[in-house]
Amino acid sequence: MADDTGEDNRRSPNTNPSPVAEQLPVVPNAPRGPAGEVSERGAGKPGKPTDKAPRKHTNKGPGKAASKIARKTESAARVQASPTDALPITPRSARPDRSHVAARKVLRRLVQGEAPPTQAMNLVERLAGSPYANPTIQAGGPDVGARRTLDFALSLAETMFRYGAGALEVETSIIAVTAAFGLDNIEVDITNQSVVLNYSAKDQTPTTVLRVVRSWTNNYAGLTRVHQLVTEIVEGGVDRAEAVRRLDEITTKPKPFPRWMVTAAFGVFAAAIVLFIGGGPLGALISFGSCIGVDLLSRQLSRWRVPEFFATATSAALVTLTAMLFWWLNVPIAPGLVVVGGILLLLPTGRLVSATQDAINGFPVTAAGRFLSAFLVFAGIVSGIAVALVIGNIIGVPELDVTSSDGSLYPLPVVAVLVFIAVAMICIAEQTDMGLVLPTSLIGTAGFLLYSLVVALGVGYRLAPALAAVVIGMLARVVALRMGAPQLVVAVPAVMFLYPGLTIFRSMYDLTIEGDVSGAGAIGLFNALTIILAIAGGVVLGDNLARPFTRKLSSNERRRNRRR
Repeated sequence: MADDTGEDNRRSPNTNPSPVAEQLPVVPNAPRGPAGEVSERGAGKPGKPTDKAPRKHTNKGPGKAASKIARKTESAARVQASPTDALPITPRSARPDRSHVAARKVLRRLVQGEAPPTQAMNLVERLAGSPYANPTIQAGGPDVGARRTLDFALSLAETMFRYGAGALEVETSIIAVTAAFGLDNIEVDITNQSVVLNYSAKDQTPTTVLRVVRSWTNNYAGLTRVHQLVTEIVEGGVDRAEAVRRLDEITTKPKPFPRWMVTAAFGVFAAAIVLFIGGGPLGALISFGSCIGVDLLSRQLSRWRVPEFFATATSAALVTLTAMLFWWLNVPIAPGLVVVGGILLLLPTGRLVSATQDAINGFPVTAAGRFLSAFLVFAGIVSGIAVALVIGNIIGVPELDVTSSDGSLYPLPVVAVLVFIAVAMICIAEQTDMGLVLPTSLIGTAGFLLYSLVVALGVGYRLAPALAAVVIGMLARVVALRMGAPQLVVAVPAVMFLYPGLTIFRSMYDLTIEGDVSGAGAIGLFNALTIILAIAGGVVLGDNLARPFTRKLSSNERRRNRRR
């Protein structure tokens, strides 16, 4: 009986897939003694001995050891036996091969981005690379007077636009100021001359405000003060009430230079440019007087609210007629050189640089509007020159000498001084801060020396001004950030001497008077426009190239302000 239940007839879990196997009794292996007999404890009902007599052993020795072995085997069988032992055993699955897991992770990082491609960008990230990166948010959480903060941001943007700032600088200033005052749900939209702000806090009614900029003025000193105000707000040293008061002081403070000095600066600039491009002292004197007359005329036309196109055309016609009149009186001058000074004063240099900057930085609508405005001014200059040439031809003015200039009549050090004076006069005309006049003039002089070197190396007349503009743009950013001013304030006056005023006049003369060479005039006008755009693009390129080297300048400026 014990042999039948002990070994031959017990069920194996691997050969019994019956679903009722768990109800069957589990019979442990019957222990065997040393002689091979089945132990009495292994027979009968499992877990209970059928006869208690065998527990008493009188024979000590091998029989006692066999009894101990039988009891140990029985107790192990009791522990291991359970109703589920008869169930089929599922073979253990093989451990997955993880040898290529690391390689798969590396491959996934290479072909998959760390963030979803449609993830929204935090608006404050737009401040990266600007002087207002990492603004200090004032304690107290979101501003309860959100509308007052929005109104201040709009007034700030309007002031910056009126003073000639680019769209990117205006946007970064708005974002920095609103973030510093606790508004983190702001959207900014700048379109040509309008600024729209939307504030939509969680579980609150959104607020949208709009401001349209309808006037412009030359006030680079005011733009510098606005830049410094934004910097102090970002570093956490100015609250909103103080910021409103200081912005009102900036907009009402008189410009650094009186009007009569600006008028004289126009004349001195024109005279220095005439001497710079190869004119004589008499031609410089005539250009000085004509440009003073142009400034007085422009001021009067502005009082009469004459559109800018007609005011520019009238001023260009006055400069051209003045040169033609003295040429008619047989005064030994080069009319083309006399006209150049006035043309350079009328060119919308700052607007072209701002438009190019906006186009590159992702503001196409604003750039298109500014380009259109600048091209209308350019068209006004061309139209005024053309009208003056036609009038001169009608009244019998002899044919003008519009040959190209062979360069200045003075040695290089004297010409460098003339460029320094011309740039300083433009700084006065643009109402630049007094502390920036000298650095800007030095940067312009350095740009001229580089331009002379490039020309001596045989670089073309289109590429040489662009290369000089790139260097001027780089130096302007470094100096401007150290002086607490935007780059535009330093770069625009420093590149004025590079513009091809003589090429514009000669091209218009060929188009208007010399009918047989009208094709050459059109090509020359196109070349002049190309050079103007190349100079503007060079300034923007220099600004971007200098950014990696000027990341610490804004933070250093903030630390200096805190020590004050």
